[in-house]
Amino acid sequence: MEESSKADPVALAERLQNADKSTPTKSSKPPKASKSAKQPKPPPVKKEKAPNAPVAPVDPQSMFKEGFLKSVFNEKPSGKVITRFPPEPNGYLHIGHSKAIAINFGFARYHDGVCYLRFDDTNPEAEEEKYFTAIENMVQWLGFTPYKITYSSDHFDKLYELAEALIKRDGAYVCSCTDTEIKDQRGGERGTAGPRYACPHRDRPTSESLTEFRAMRDGKYKPREAFLRMKQDITDGNPQMWDLAAYRILEKKHHRTGDRWRIYPTYDFTHCLCDSFEDISHSLCTTEFTLSRVSYEWLCDAVQVYKPMQREYGRLNLTGTVLSKRKLLQLVTAKHVRSWDDPRLYTLIALRRRGIPPGAILAFVNELGVSTALTNIQIVRFEQSVRRYLEQTVPRLMLVLDPVPVTIDNLPPDYIEDIELPFSPKDPSFGTHTVPFTQTIYIDRSDFRPVDSKDFFRLAPGKSVGLLKVPFPITATSFETANDDGTVITAIHATYDKPADGTAAFKKPKTYIQWVASSPERHGGSPIRAEARIFNPLFKSENPDSAEGGFLNDINPHSEEVFPHAMIEVGLEEVRRRAPWPSEGGEKRGEAAATGWETVRFQGLRVGYFCMDKDSEGGKVVLNRIVSLKEDAGKGDR
Repeated sequence: MEESSKADPVALAERLQNADKSTPTKSSKPPKASKSAKQPKPPPVKKEKAPNAPVAPVDPQSMFKEGFLKSVFNEKPSGKVITRFPPEPNGYLHIGHSKAIAINFGFARYHDGVCYLRFDDTNPEAEEEKYFTAIENMVQWLGFTPYKITYSSDHFDKLYELAEALIKRDGAYVCSCTDTEIKDQRGGERGTAGPRYACPHRDRPTSESLTEFRAMRDGKYKPREAFLRMKQDITDGNPQMWDLAAYRILEKKHHRTGDRWRIYPTYDFTHCLCDSFEDISHSLCTTEFTLSRVSYEWLCDAVQVYKPMQREYGRLNLTGTVLSKRKLLQLVTAKHVRSWDDPRLYTLIALRRRGIPPGAILAFVNELGVSTALTNIQIVRFEQSVRRYLEQTVPRLMLVLDPVPVTIDNLPPDYIEDIELPFSPKDPSFGTHTVPFTQTIYIDRSDFRPVDSKDFFRLAPGKSVGLLKVPFPITATSFETANDDGTVITAIHATYDKPADGTAAFKKPKTYIQWVASSPERHGGSPIRAEARIFNPLFKSENPDSAEGGFLNDINPHSEEVFPHAMIEVGLEEVRRRAPWPSEGGEKRGEAAATGWETVRFQGLRVGYFCMDKDSEGGKVVLNRIVSLKEDAGKGDR
């Protein structure tokens, strides 16, 4: 079964950016510990800042054609490429995981190989079915189809057999030490508090360890009373060789195997062996596992199985937010956010709800490139990349967040003129639509000032302003207020500056603003009323963890602004029918309520990029701002 090529999330980006575009062998070597002089060094940390100018378009396949991933392929260029994405099903994926998905699935696709989605389900205490479902959905949403969906628990029997085989080869032993004793054996805190020394159970006869291991399996011991540890090299400079645990006791029902097992393999025992069972050619993981490569290879050699090639890349981290499951759980349970998919978070389900297209995420990962350096990226850099992507892929509509009515007194009450608007000013294939222009229109409250000034170019008493795509400007003549000090404008009166004969020249206004007309009987009813949610950064600083008293004290009290009476033009109905915008990845054409309201994306002219939210039910329209518009400094004040 080959990986599907129909849902290709980079194909659209490739069009937009005018892009160019070993055989497994068995090992029978005995266990051998690597010396400290040969240990891989921790990667450097690189911090990038958002550039002031737009970045030039990047070939959407460049991360595989050059640099780190090219060199990884060149190390093992023969044979079929087989990779895997192996998440733990104990939480929701976040933006950092998108890089792992893009690398593992994309690397296999680029080299005509396959990629497994393997759930590392070896800890039943933390795993829930909702996480399995959400992870699979996110992989598909990003446009990838797993070659197979597998589970580490598929191999529990085989892993147990290899654990017994390792004991018989004198490569593992059962240890009954306490956590404190094990820490002391490893040199104390960080391995530097004292000399390292062997566990007193290390030299017990293999037959005794085998008996005790089976006793662990059969219920003789309680959790943390006994462990199976690998007999590595406690004198090695690499902590990953300090007799790591291979099996531990967990008295928790497993979601797939039920109560059959009381002992479960650890990550360090499971991961490399499952890679071997699935004939993984390139085991690609983050640099957190650089030191683990030694124990990975040691164990494959120790049990005499095929040894895949592990290589490590720098993970992706966003500054100005939090990504740890523990901290995200605090935000959710304390109701600082709605849920795990709150658009202010950077879980993938939250980014999806916010309206970020899957192709924009993959384009962002590709734009950053892949190396061994940990890259800290500011949120503004991510949003800049998303904005650039949306600029080319979504239609334009007129949206008024805080409407105030304007009555054009020199037009008759029944006046209706159809105005043709393009969905895109640059791409005719997006098509056009018509909106009504009538005596009563709505403009944004910020586009009117009761007292004019030289640096204000929009509507004010005696001043003209253009209405987008309307032939002639309007001039404000008066306004009404709801309070004595005149600060709350309730209505504006204006005239339509159309020459009497319709042909005479007129002075072109300095500024054009968006508008929405009142026409209940035409075009299905104009305007369409909506609730618009404007999302700002959830935290006030670039490093929430550094806040005095903890990250919760850094929460921005203005991270969400709600405009309950927003209005949008009738073109939204056609945009809804033609969603998703763009059509890519795991987003398919169909009824928005079924495919996801977030696929209804558009640029609100002069306002920002928006999508519909899943709260849009029963005829109600709820909008989320995806990102703001890129504008020159001070433009919003004119």
